[in-house]
Order: sequence, then C-alpha cells, then structure tokens
Amino acid sequence: MHRYLTKSRFKLASVCPTKLFYTGKANTYPDQSDENSFLSFLAGGGFQVGELAKLYHPGGVDITETGHEQALERTEQLLQQDNIILFEPAIRFENLFIRIDILIKRGNAVELIEVKSKSCRGANPSQFLTKKDQPTATWRPYLEDAAFQKYVLEQAHPELQVTAFLMLADKDSTCPTEGLHQKFRLDMNERGRRSVTVTDQLTPEELRQPILTKVPVDDIAKNIIEAGTYGSEGGLLFHDWVRELSNTYAADTKLPTDIGSKCSGCSFRATHEEKQQGKKSGFEECWRDRLGWTEDHFHSPTVLELGGSRKKNRFLTDGKARLIDLEMSDVDFDGVQGDRITTSERQWLQIDAACTRTHEFELRRDGLRREMESWVYPLHFIDFETAAPAIPLHAGQRPYEQIAFQFSHHVAHEDGRIEHAGEHLDTSVGGFPNFGFVRALRDELIHDDGSIFRYAPHENTILAAIHAQLMASDEPDRAELLAFIESVSHPTSSTTNGWSTPPRDMIDQWDLVKRNYFDPAMGGSTSIKKVLPAALNSSDYLQAKYSAPNYGSPGGISSHNFCDHAWIQRDEAGRVRDPYELLPTLFPESDLAREERLMTGEDELREGGAAMAAYARMQFAEMSGYERDALAQGLKRYCELDTLAMVMIFEGWREWLK
Repeated sequence: MHRYLTKSRFKLASVCPTKLFYTGKANTYPDQSDENSFLSFLAGGGFQVGELAKLYHPGGVDITETGHEQALERTEQLLQQDNIILFEPAIRFENLFIRIDILIKRGNAVELIEVKSKSCRGANPSQFLTKKDQPTATWRPYLEDAAFQKYVLEQAHPELQVTAFLMLADKDSTCPTEGLHQKFRLDMNERGRRSVTVTDQLTPEELRQPILTKVPVDDIAKNIIEAGTYGSEGGLLFHDWVRELSNTYAADTKLPTDIGSKCSGCSFRATHEEKQQGKKSGFEECWRDRLGWTEDHFHSPTVLELGGSRKKNRFLTDGKARLIDLEMSDVDFDGVQGDRITTSERQWLQIDAACTRTHEFELRRDGLRREMESWVYPLHFIDFETAAPAIPLHAGQRPYEQIAFQFSHHVAHEDGRIEHAGEHLDTSVGGFPNFGFVRALRDELIHDDGSIFRYAPHENTILAAIHAQLMASDEPDRAELLAFIESVSHPTSSTTNGWSTPPRDMIDQWDLVKRNYFDPAMGGSTSIKKVLPAALNSSDYLQAKYSAPNYGSPGGISSHNFCDHAWIQRDEAGRVRDPYELLPTLFPESDLAREERLMTGEDELREGGAAMAAYARMQFAEMSGYERDALAQGLKRYCELDTLAMVMIFEGWREWLK
C-alpha cells in the first residue's frame, strides 16, 4: 500500500514528527490511543456531529469507496460537474492524500469544510486568534488541519478557487426540536467497525435553525501556509515542511525531534506484557536515542511525572530528565513546612521520595484535625456522573449543555458506621434527567445538616448549571429545587443569577488532599484513582476493615450493588490491588474500558470519561435489554466505588489522627 501523508498523520506529526515512524505498526509499536480514541469520540459526540453536518447539506453525494484509487477515481468523475456537494471526496497530490469532510463546488469556486465536534461561539474567526492575530494553542491544530487540506486541494486542482471553513457546534444556538439526537444511531458490525445510521431526515425547522455553524478560516489558513515557522529549527515554509513529512513517511524513516513535555501524552508505549512479546515502546526508543539511556534509566521516574510543574521543558534542556536529577531550588522550595502542603513542597516531596525510595506518607495533622473538628455528622459523600452531548437531548438546550444522569451517596456516621445510603441512575433514551436528578439528590440530603463532600469542583459546577436551567424553566417545584441547590453549593464564575455561599456548602475532598496529604504512591497526581490505592497500601486500619467479605453482607456495610465483597486483594508482590481493577469493564471489547479520563468534543480532559461514553452508547446505540441492564449495573458499581473511595480516604485520615 502506498504510504500517503494523510490529514490524520499530518496532525500526528504536528505534535511530534517522530510519531510518523511509529504509527500504523501495532505489531511492533503498540499505540495505546486506539480504543481511547473511540471512547473519546463516543463521549464527545463526534460520530453524530459528522452526520448532522451532512444533513445540513442535502443532495450531497457520499464517496463510500474505501480504497484510495477507487475513491480518487469516483471523486474526479464527480468533480467534472459544475455544481455538486461531496462528502468524503478523495484528493491526492504527490504523496499527500486527504478525505475532505464536505466539499461544495459551484463552478470553479469550492468550499472546503472541515467538521469538528468542538464548540465555538458564533461564526467570527477572531475567537481562534490571540491579540497578535496568531492561532491560539487550543485552535492551532484545527486551523493547521484546514490549512493542510486547502494546500493539498489547491495543489491538486490549481484551477479551483478554494475557501476553507470549520464547521463546529455553536454554543450560541439552541436545539429547535425534541428528539433531534435520536435521529443518529450508532452501529457496530461484527468486525468492530463503527458507523452512524440516520433514522430520519431533518425537519424544515431543524434546517432553518442549525446548531452547527460554518466559520470562515480561509485567511487564517493562508497565513499558515505562507508562514515560515516549521521544522526542527522553525525556519521552513509550510509547503517545505509538508514535503519533508511526506517524504519521510513515504520512505518509512524516522524524523528525530527533541524530547519535551509533549512526550507526556505519547501513546506509543508498550506494556510489560507487550515487551515480553517482543514489541517495542516508541516513547522509550526516542528517549534512548536522544539521551543514551539504558533500560535501567526507565526504572526511575522522569520529570514528565512531576505534578503541577510548568518547567519540564527547561529541566530537559538543562539535562535533568529524571526526578533524582532535581534539587529544591528547581521547584522553588525553601525547605520550610507550613500549615498546608504547597505546590512547590508537594513537588519536592515527590522528588525526595524518588531519591530516597521512601514509602512514607506526609499528613498535615494539625490543619486536617482542625478542619475535621468543624464537620457535622453524619457525613455525606456524593459523586456525580454527567455528560455534555454535542447534539442536545432536549429542545431549547445548547450544544454541550450539561446532563446529570447518575449519583452515588455514602454516609459516615459518628459512631463509625458506613452505609451506601442511596443512588440514582437515569438511562431513559431521549429524556431530560436533570430536574429529576436534583429531586432525587434533595431527597437524599435534606434529612439532616451533616457536612457534604465532593471530590473536585465538578459537582458544584453541575449544580450551578442545573440552577441556570431551572431559572429558565417552568417546573412546578422550581422554587424548592433552586432553594436546595443554593443550600449546598456556591455560584461559579459563569453564574448569572448568583446567591450567597451557604453554611452547608459542599466540602471539596480533593482540596483537602492537596493541602494536607501526600503519598509517594500517588506520584504527581491527586486524582482519587491514585489517592485511593495509595491510602489503602499505607493504612493498616483500612486493610484490616476491608479485607473481610463484609461489604454488602448482612451485619456488614450496606451496599446497593455488591454482595459479600472484600475490597482488599493483593498482587504477587503483596501490594493492595487498585479496587477499580477489581471491577468488570464497562466496554468488554475495549482494553481501555476503565479509562476514566478522556478528551471530549470540548477538548477537555474529563474525569468519568468511561461513564460518559457508556451514557452516550445508551442514548445512541442499538442494544438489547440484557446489554442495557449490564451496562447500567456497571455504571452503578463504578459510581458506588467512587463515593466509597472518598469514605475510605476519610477513614484512613481519621485513624491516623487518633
């Protein structure tokens, strides 16, 4: 097969040119992003947005041929017509090959439309630029993608006048009808290929009031093509850079690049099992080539793992690639411990743990004790699972408006009793779950004045978003629901109808972790998925309590989804296994089904990514009742473990403070 530089490979090379050598060689260089990309696309609505964009251009011809030559031949035949709309037309110039999302030809004038599930605000392209009229870091990959396609099309067809656009979800628009999202069904055949089936055409109202907008980016694309800021030295013109990339890929040679903070997101990493099978880690190969490392060097944490650091590139430039190479001055820590763990001290604790190989944790006992003394029992621990679909589920909603479909609720009593007090899950197709969600949450929390805990700002952000939705609604119990939200949360920066922070405002356990707790096993992370196994391995109390199969047993800890379960299980080295690894996967066909952090269509790394993807599958995919029930049960177990994890962390702290 001819080795073409496609737009996806160009985008990959724009992040790191060396990846061109690794991509497409799964038998040699495993790519851990493959299934992650599917889940991200599913969670972010990418499948549906692409099909919706086509419906906004009725009469278009879909180039369904998958082979390069067949698709090229079909495209060239259709381009002979004066007026035509093409979906996925194939264009080739030298070693460059693209499939354009939408191409509109009117005589010699052509609109090139790149469709993305990312959101924007209206059709003004200035939102993509800095004050110096340069593409922002967020938008540059999309604008360079459009520029690359414009360049290829203009080179292949110099007789055409090409104008480039991005088509995006417009947050200033609202969905005109009910059930728009239900016109797009996600299908998966026996070979695992995913596609979207359109069950019905758009109504005249839906065509008049689109939720996707076409943003003109041709001037920006021209500036990119004319810029001379590419290549390792930053001196190549765009077309010279593209030619170098295409020649390198065609020859299957490696184009070396400097290592840097960008390596953190490298997906070309082989697991231990894959290495045993003779496969290679592209990430490690790069670092060996650039630094002369041996296998032993990778046994020590690198500066890429230093939590909260913006100096990683500087460290690497200075020849400090591992944490053991760093000193206090590198992280601006003066050696003085305060009442709270600062970012610089947390970084030094991580560095010191790497140098001394200590497993001792750090707990700011006095500060944490003072905070715990202010808490009111019983303590309530809550966790939300939410989605933000690109195509709204309800008339009047905007793209990526928040949907809250699930919560779990654990209670810790002053006498030490723990119970899974309640849960809520709405998997109805096409419904709007938010107001029922708040009613169920209110019924869980109004029976006492106990302190309420969340992990990170997410739950507060969601309640503030639902508050705004309620303000615009005519729900009969609107006043009561608003009052409840205002009693347990505070306004966010985007809240227009604010309220005073209440005495019972939710307490952020994530913030408590950052200020008071560090364990070397957490590395540079404060994610609950890292904090929980660290706490379990450090706490004799937790190990003793949760080793017995008493979770969900008569006389034990009550549970809605587990029966006679023991959370403490050990690996071959005697370490406590991560409890999340003990749960079955939400997506059996995916090796990364437990992935909790996914890039969504909003280009944000979201916690609860697998849950978002599961909810999207329930909304858009055809599945049997058995499959739906199994997925719902999996969601309940994951969410219950999230709030149990919060309880376990609290219990560990409480015992250490005695």
